[in-house]
Formats: sequence, structure tokens, C-alpha cells
Amino acid sequence: MTVTKEIFDHLSVLSDRTRVRLLSVLEDHELTVGDLCGVLDLPQSTTSRHLRILLDHGWVTRRREGTRRFYSLVPASPDDGGRRLWDLVGSGAADLPSIHADRRRLAEVLASRRTASEAYFSRTGEAWAKVRNEVFGDRFDLLGLLGLLDPAWTLGDLGCGTGNVSMMVAPFVARVIAVDGSDAMLGAASDNLSGLGNVELRKGVLEELPIADGVLDVATLFLVLHHVADPVRVMREAARVMKVGARLMIVDMEQHEDEGLAGRMGHVWLGFDRSNMEAILHRVGFDRVVTRSLPPESSASGPGLFVAAGRRARPERASASR
Repeated sequence: MTVTKEIFDHLSVLSDRTRVRLLSVLEDHELTVGDLCGVLDLPQSTTSRHLRILLDHGWVTRRREGTRRFYSLVPASPDDGGRRLWDLVGSGAADLPSIHADRRRLAEVLASRRTASEAYFSRTGEAWAKVRNEVFGDRFDLLGLLGLLDPAWTLGDLGCGTGNVSMMVAPFVARVIAVDGSDAMLGAASDNLSGLGNVELRKGVLEELPIADGVLDVATLFLVLHHVADPVRVMREAARVMKVGARLMIVDMEQHEDEGLAGRMGHVWLGFDRSNMEAILHRVGFDRVVTRSLPPESSASGPGLFVAAGRRARPERASASR
């Protein structure tokens, strides 16, 4: 009797086209009400009303960040039966014209998130290293790298900035592939790394890395994710270019409330919750995940930092009939 009632509740929620569109958009993205209004091209009153229904029935979750509220699909919610039903409905609705239009508008919303960071880096250029050290201190990268050094590794410095991490690890690994999307950052990195023959600089966005599948033994994302529009996609892309058993290490800000700092430095996110970061890493293909807060440096004026590390797991393979 209980199962029957739950199924009918799920059918009631998923019978509305607007709610299906919301769930499709929120399946892989965290968005505000304002974002969703733009993506669905609907007024706030309509968007909020349908979000309330999805919240009340356990389909979406809401997270506070400063003065903003972010909504996302609960990964296994509201239960196994509901998830199976959503898999069916979501796949069936994927080719609807309204869903395609939502995806186009979503790409525009995500692109707008990058604007502040891109403008900041264009203004800052080579001065970025000085600004970063004044805010976070100059030893956080060393603390995060203690477990990474092996002379046989190929290491990917993803979001390399001015090349600090590459400079530190290059003498201890076989090869470093350093990637950044900013010409100003790559120019400064080229100067800083000019004497290191095993470092290769590549220009590219982190969501589409200019690296072949399964190349890296180690990948690092140091003070990068709070600048990107879609951190989950970046972590999934990092998994793609890593060997099975390779290690990913992330250093970033703990979740904080300093919106002034975020505005000055072009941050998209106010840091990250460590438990949420751990869950995301598991979801995009990592196991043996560990997250730890880093000891604060006395010279640092910014938010606390954490390190998150995980091992690239072997992709699950569908059982083949024999």
C-alpha cells in the first residue's frame, strides 16, 4: 500500500512538463532561482512554485551560499522507485524542443558565471601570484603536495595559473602537463618555468582538457574550482585524462561567507563544503577519497583551505553474457 502511494506521488510530480524541465536542468547543475528563470524563460513566481513542489516531495535540495540559494537534484531521491521512474521520464523527454532550448539557455547562464573570473585575470595577469599569496599565504601548495612526489609520474597541473605548482613538482616527477585558459596566466607561467625541460604548457578550458584519455598519474586542482562555472564537470574531465589508480588532489577554500572577497577576486563560488566535495568525487569516478582542512598560515588573510584527494577508480563495466 505504501509503495503504491509513493509511486502515484512520483507520477503526480513528474506529470508536469515544467517540473520535468527543472529536474532535467538540475540533474547535473546547481542553480539559483534567478538562473532557473533565465534557463526556462519563466517568471519567478512560476519557477518558485514548481521548485517548492519538488522540494516538498524530496526531489531537489536547496543549499545556502551567502545571500544566494542553490538548487540541485538529490542524487538518489526521493527513493529507488522514484529514481527509476525519473530515469525513464528524463530519457524520454530529452529530445523535446523545450529541453533543447533549456540547454542552450543553460550554456549562456554558465558562460556568464565565467565572466567575472575572466575579467579579473585579464586585469591581474602576472600580479596574480602576489595577490594570491597575500590572501592565502605562500606555503599552502607545499602542504598539499606532500603525498604526490614520485619520479615516474606524469602530473597534470590543471588550472596552472603562473606555474607555482609545476615549478615545485617538476624536479620530482618525469613530466608535467600544465593547462590554463588564460593567456596572461600562461605567459607568466612560461617565464617562471623557462628552465624546466619536463614541463609542457597547454592552453585549454578545464571542462575540455587538451589531454588524451588516461595519460596522467596525478592531477592537481589548486585554488581552481571556485573560479569555474561547473566544478562537477571539471572533476569529471579530470577523471577522463587520468589512468586507473591515478590520484587527484584538490586544494580549495572551505565554505565561507566573505562575498566581498569573492567579488574582488572574481570567484564564482564561496568555497566548498568538504562532505559535499567528497560525495562529488565519488560520483564522478574516484574512490579512497579523503578530505582534510589545512593548517592556517599566520600570514594568510583569506578563508581556511582544505585538501581533497581521491584515486581514479576502474570504470564499472556492464556484465557481458557469455
